[in-house]
Amino acid sequence: MALEPEFAMTEGSSEAPDPQLLTAITAWAQELGFQQVGIADLDLSAAGAHLRAWLARGFHGEMGWMAHHGELRERPDLLVPGAASAICVRMDYRPADTRMIARLRDGESAYISRYALGRDYHKLLRQRLARLGERIAAAVGCAVIQRPFVDSAPVLEKPLAARAGLGWIGKNTLLLNRAAGSWFFLGELITSVRLPRSPGAQADACGNCRACLGVCPTDAFPEPYVLDARRCISYLTIEHPGAIPEPLRAAMGNRVFGCDDCQIVCPWNRFAKATREQAFQPRHGLADAQLAELARWSEGDFLERTAGSPIRRIGHQRWLRNLAVGLGNAPSSPPVLAALAALRDHPSALVREHVHWALARHARRRRDTAAGEDPGAADGA
Repeated sequence: MALEPEFAMTEGSSEAPDPQLLTAITAWAQELGFQQVGIADLDLSAAGAHLRAWLARGFHGEMGWMAHHGELRERPDLLVPGAASAICVRMDYRPADTRMIARLRDGESAYISRYALGRDYHKLLRQRLARLGERIAAAVGCAVIQRPFVDSAPVLEKPLAARAGLGWIGKNTLLLNRAAGSWFFLGELITSVRLPRSPGAQADACGNCRACLGVCPTDAFPEPYVLDARRCISYLTIEHPGAIPEPLRAAMGNRVFGCDDCQIVCPWNRFAKATREQAFQPRHGLADAQLAELARWSEGDFLERTAGSPIRRIGHQRWLRNLAVGLGNAPSSPPVLAALAALRDHPSALVREHVHWALARHARRRRDTAAGEDPGAADGA
């Protein structure tokens, strides 16, 4: 005997007939490990205009895919025919204590963005969103068109999340939440079920604060709420395929995969909760690894130790490029110099260029020290 639907739908309709469905969706999402869920409509016209203006200024750098499928980004119904609503979720990812500031101050440590210390979030969130969709489809009892998204298609996820009441887009262009800061991932389930938009949208609460703008090592914010990705360390270490511009290398310090500075200083992150997800806990000692140690990884080591990690997507060559910059900014200790010497004749021209830059930087420091000059002065090349 066929099971009766939990929430009956009018045949041929995608209208949600029962307000209890919203309560059920919230409960199901929490069971799946999401800390918050909200419903957004699909009106992204204002966000689309902002994106077009940002692209026109060239702030996307070499991320050509940002300019592709422009209409799809502000029209989710073109990605999911018949779409009526977006169910938006967030999931905390920051481990309890990874001594972020201490790692940044230790020049021989390798700083890796906290989101990348554990397993890749894309698959985990997408699987759980799919399970949420299955619960919804079973509950409404009629044909439902749905698709989960986790930073995996041309979806304007931050504007959608803001419309769903999950927060506001702050001056550092991240989604901020009064009760949870910004240390969380976002995901969306675009559905043909028409759901009322969540009440209680969070108003911009950045006020006069400019902490995130001032702390950025590479001055990547030309103005509040605008990021020039070409100067952003996350872009340079992850998305940028070629040589890192020399004027920006010294400012990168020991940040070798992503950057968290604008989150670390954000006052709203005083309220952020540590993740409960085991998958996001640090693996392979990456939370406190040394630059020289990571530089010794062979390509085989890299592939083995980044399996299931977002770090793997940059490949071993770019990983060594980033480490070479970090080693160039590190103190001239024997392990640092030995790691650079071992990479001096690396087969990759990209790696060699950054290693030679780093070695020249250390040689310049030694000359300045021998001459009695401040080795840190005018040391930006």
